[in-house]
Amino acid sequence: MTETQSTGPRPAPAPAPEPAARPPFRADHVGSLLRPPWLLQARDDLAAGRISAAELRRIEDDAIRVVVARQQEAGLKSATDGEFRRESWHMDFIYQLGGIRQVQDDTIRVAFHNNEKTYEWAPPSAHVVAPLKLDHTIFGEAFSFLNGIVSGAVAKLTIPSLSMVHYRGGRSAIDPSVYPDLGQFWADLAAAYADEVQRLYDLGCRYLQFDDTSLAYVNDPAQRQHIAEIGGDPEHQHEQYIANINRALAGRPADMTITTHMCRGNNQSMWAAEGGYDFVADTLFNQLEVDGFFCEWDDERSGGFEPLRFLPKGKRVVLGLVTTKRGELESKDDLKRRIEEASRFADIEQLCLSPQCGFSSTKEGNDLTQEQQWAKLRLIVETAQEVWGSL
Repeated sequence: MTETQSTGPRPAPAPAPEPAARPPFRADHVGSLLRPPWLLQARDDLAAGRISAAELRRIEDDAIRVVVARQQEAGLKSATDGEFRRESWHMDFIYQLGGIRQVQDDTIRVAFHNNEKTYEWAPPSAHVVAPLKLDHTIFGEAFSFLNGIVSGAVAKLTIPSLSMVHYRGGRSAIDPSVYPDLGQFWADLAAAYADEVQRLYDLGCRYLQFDDTSLAYVNDPAQRQHIAEIGGDPEHQHEQYIANINRALAGRPADMTITTHMCRGNNQSMWAAEGGYDFVADTLFNQLEVDGFFCEWDDERSGGFEPLRFLPKGKRVVLGLVTTKRGELESKDDLKRRIEEASRFADIEQLCLSPQCGFSSTKEGNDLTQEQQWAKLRLIVETAQEVWGSL
C-alpha cells in the first residue's frame, strides 16, 4: 500500500520546540574565561618582538580549541572563545569602529574596588574624530573560527553595546565639528551596529550578546552624578541608550537571538558601581528589544529581585547568582533557594542561571583559579538540570 493509500492514523506533528531550545539557556555563561598563562606569555612575547602576529594567532587558536572543549565537557549549551583574542571586553571592539581614535585622556578616570583593595586609573579613551561607520566585520574572523570548531553547542559572540561608545566620555569625547548634532551621532552609530549585526548573521552567528555596563551603572547615584558632571542627562540617559539599541536591532533576523549583559564593572575581582536594577527596570525590561537579560545578583551590592516584577512574557532573565569575583564554590541548596526567591517576582520558566559576570573581562582575569572557574560552571549546569529538568 502506498503512502497516499494508507488509511492508518498519521503521526502527530512534531511539537514546537520549548523556548529553552533557543538561547539563553537554562545554564549559560556571560562570555570571558580565564586566560591560560602560556597565552598571556605569548601576548608579552609579541609585544617584545619575540614572536610574530601569525604565531600568536596560532597559539590563540590552540587555546580556544581547548577552552571550547572544556565548556562542552562542563555541559554548557553555548560556547564562546573566552574572549581570548582581546585585551579587554569592549575597547578592542570600539577602537575598530571607523571614526574612533584611541587617545589618552587623563581627565577621565575609572575607579574599581572590592572589600580588600581599590584600583583607579585613566585608561585610554575612545574619541569620535570622524563620521562613524563600519569598515569591516569586527571580530568576524574570530567568530568564524569559533563557529567552525563548536559541535553540539551554539557559538556565542559577545560585543560591547553601542552605549559603551558614549558612556565614559559623553559629549566631550565627540568632536563637535564632526557631530554638532548628537542626533546624527546616534543615527550613524546605530547604523554601524545594524551593519555589524547583519554581517555577523551572514557568517552564521545566531547568538549575539550586547555587553552594557552603562545600564547597570546608572542605578548607582554616584554614577548618575558622573553623568551630570560630564553634561549628560542622568534621569533619562538610559532611555536614550535603549532607544538607540533598538534602532540598531530593528532589522535583525528573526532567528538570531540577542541578549544583553549588565554588570556593575568587572576588573580583577573589583567593581565600579553598586545598587539594584530598580532605577532602570521598567524601561529596561519592557522597552529593550532583546530576547534575554543577563543580570548580576551575586551579593548585597546588586540589590534584590524585586525589579523582576517588570519582566514581560516572552523574555528571559539569566540570574547571575554564581560570583566570578571569588573562588569559593556556592552551595547548590543556596542557589536553589535564591532561584525560588526570584520566582516570586517572575515566572520560573522565564529564568535561567549563570555566573554574574565574565571570569576575565580584562586579560588579567579575576582572583580565582582555572579549576575554581570550571567547578562554578559545572555547578551551574548541575543546578539548572535539577531545577528545570533540562538545559
